[in-house]
Amino acid sequence: MLSLEQRIKAFEILGRFISQTKDARADEDLQKLNRHFLKEYHTCIQDAALFNHWFTPENLDFALGEWSNALNPDQLQAWLIDYDSDYFDHDREQKTVAIIMAGNIPLVGFHDLLSVLISGHKALIKPSSDDAKLIPFICQMLVAINPEFAKQMAFAEGQMKNFDAVIATGSDNSARYFESYFGKYPHIIRKNRSSVAVLSGEESVEDLELLGEDIFRFFGLGCRNVSKVYVPQDFKIQRLFEAFYKFKYVGDHNKYGNNYDYNRAIYLMEHHDFLENGFFIIKENEALHAPVSVLHYERYTDVATLKANLNQLESEIQCLVSKMETFDTAVALGESQKPRLWDYADNVDTLEFLRKL
Repeated sequence: MLSLEQRIKAFEILGRFISQTKDARADEDLQKLNRHFLKEYHTCIQDAALFNHWFTPENLDFALGEWSNALNPDQLQAWLIDYDSDYFDHDREQKTVAIIMAGNIPLVGFHDLLSVLISGHKALIKPSSDDAKLIPFICQMLVAINPEFAKQMAFAEGQMKNFDAVIATGSDNSARYFESYFGKYPHIIRKNRSSVAVLSGEESVEDLELLGEDIFRFFGLGCRNVSKVYVPQDFKIQRLFEAFYKFKYVGDHNKYGNNYDYNRAIYLMEHHDFLENGFFIIKENEALHAPVSVLHYERYTDVATLKANLNQLESEIQCLVSKMETFDTAVALGESQKPRLWDYADNVDTLEFLRKL
């Protein structure tokens, strides 16, 4: 089995390789890889965009760029430093972990794969049909970087079997199936979650433009996308329209535009009160989750009460975005789609789960 140093080195090289979304790098470690795989890599990115129209070239570049930033030695070491070094001992028993991936945004299942492999376990991978190009190619690259990874990865075809634990990500409906089928195994099963933002009303135009990145990146399809904003009683909603105008390009995307037209038509027919500007809808609503092209908002009068209410909704919230000091664990505006390696989905420590197997 690979040592921890070998695993870290492989992922660090992978990070440098996937940074080449447009231009090749003059990198000694990458020269051989580039000769054999760089053209195929660029073709894979193009195929991913053609196969899943939500995966636009811009969003693919963003996702790959963020993963490239994360897979550097400093980030990897900072992620692993809080865990007992014996945990990563290459002489201990390996377990096979079935990974059932989502496909709502590019490479959303990669963190689970990284966690299993960096822990020294074996991965039985079930990619989402919506992300069927990138994940297999990434695995191919890991094997090219170090052939020992071929012993640690396999792709599931048909019914999954011969595994020791499960990490599965899906909707509330699929989670019920996962619980029924995989409940007897050690497992992490993730359901629907939404992200929210809290504004003080003192935010600048630049701050609100950053919030737009949290809302519109990946067309709002990720669980870390802000789908609801809490604003003070006297907050002028028009400020959001003005700040978000720079994101009007999302309305030109066919799938997003269809969602916008559909939701607007439904709200009109049902006589709902809402505001819209030609590419997105703002609607006052207590629900955390909003459909694609819709942003919910709710007014508050007391910050302490709001914080207490949000604490009660913790199991439904993926992340909270704010620059208010009251919310000391909040993600900074514009940063929700840039999670660090230790920002675990649903706040469940994946490495700790794997350590206990």
